[in-house]
Amino acid sequence: MIPGISITEILTLSTILFFIGIYGFITRTNLISILISVELILNASVINFVMINKYLYPDILQGVLYALFIIAVAAAETALAVAIIFNLYKQTSSVEVKETETMKF
Repeated sequence: MIPGISITEILTLSTILFFIGIYGFITRTNLISILISVELILNASVINFVMINKYLYPDILQGVLYALFIIAVAAAETALAVAIIFNLYKQTSSVEVKETETMKF
């Protein structure tokens, strides 16, 4: 369907993005880095939705609509997470996970 790009190449890209996001989520201790890793995971799912829609049902835009919904949810999640991180930074002067675990409310 897409000239010059096979479905295997797109699935490989999506899988690489997904596992980079998983690796970053597990290994990072900075809250901003963890947020970026979650965004990579969501972007990998968006690529999968659009790719599967394009190859299976090229005339229907259902996969694209799902992708737009995921992007909207990711934007809202990012705005909320950044606001929480800013608030934590005001209280602890750090964005490290270890610093927030010992915080008393």
